[in-house]
Amino acid sequence: MSETNPPTIESAVSVKKSPVPRPGIQAGVISDELKQFISRIETIEMEKLDKARDIRDVYAEAKGRGYDVKIMRKIIQRRKLSTEQRAEQDELLDLYQHAIGMSSQRDLFAPELANENKVN
Repeated sequence: MSETNPPTIESAVSVKKSPVPRPGIQAGVISDELKQFISRIETIEMEKLDKARDIRDVYAEAKGRGYDVKIMRKIIQRRKLSTEQRAEQDELLDLYQHAIGMSSQRDLFAPELANENKVN
């Protein structure tokens, strides 16, 4: 029966900058470094929450001035897409709406085509 040693802090930490084991590293140094990383992540998480609150405030202000927040969110989402991705989504939306009998942009701009596709 082989005896296995329990994992140590040093063995649990992999340093990507140095694939070679770093001799002389003390558990306290690794512990301090880990605490610093965790502290930085927590600080960024708090900043992220603050930014989310700021965004909510801007949407609330826009809503108070009469803008449709759902549409604004949709515009922001679509602006993140490339022109090709937006065009593809528009085409699919139009196709799906047409397939289920909803009016589409084609119906608005070419009523004669819409009449041809209606079932009597």
